[in-house]
Amino acid sequence: MARYFDVHPVDPQRRAISQVADIVRSGGLIVYPTDSCFALGCQLGDAAGLDRIRKIRRLDDKHHFTLVCKDFAQLGQFVRIDNLVFRAVKSATPGSYTFILPATKEVPRRMLHPKKKTVGVRIPQHTVVQALLEELGEPLLSSTLLLPDEPEPLTQGWEIKERLDGMVDAVVDSGDCGTEPTTVVDLTGPEPVIVRRGAGDPSRFE
Repeated sequence: MARYFDVHPVDPQRRAISQVADIVRSGGLIVYPTDSCFALGCQLGDAAGLDRIRKIRRLDDKHHFTLVCKDFAQLGQFVRIDNLVFRAVKSATPGSYTFILPATKEVPRRMLHPKKKTVGVRIPQHTVVQALLEELGEPLLSSTLLLPDEPEPLTQGWEIKERLDGMVDAVVDSGDCGTEPTTVVDLTGPEPVIVRRGAGDPSRFE
């Protein structure tokens, strides 16, 4: 049975955040809020957690997983960024964007796109996930909580707990966080390519 954490959206309770972080460190899979939808998250390098996300979402091996990072310094450990890309990403973070970039050797191979050796990265603007990332001291391996054959993500923590009880280890609820996922921008080529239009304004990359 999944544990349910009702966390204050502006002033998250430290004890609850610490308990959620412990669940992640012990190999748990969590559902947590971001500034664009709820997401599934587990510890970086957790192969079983990755497989559980694939199973819940029915994802193939070409899916780009995302590293949700606390800040730009942390993000820079896991992807390669030249000066032009640095400025573009820096100006849009924190926010509702996911950037696809070449991965460094710090990223487990199982997470990478099999041919491109790329990974998604983002820095969310959400108090609760920022507190969790601070407590963990490392990124969360993540994917938007969009269930198969459903057009929109789930928005209510209690419903997520009901639907995924037994499939995840914890649900962190801090209120509605919307149904629009991040805008995904591929920055691996000479020009930005918008892979998905979402909550972040795509015009800055067009």
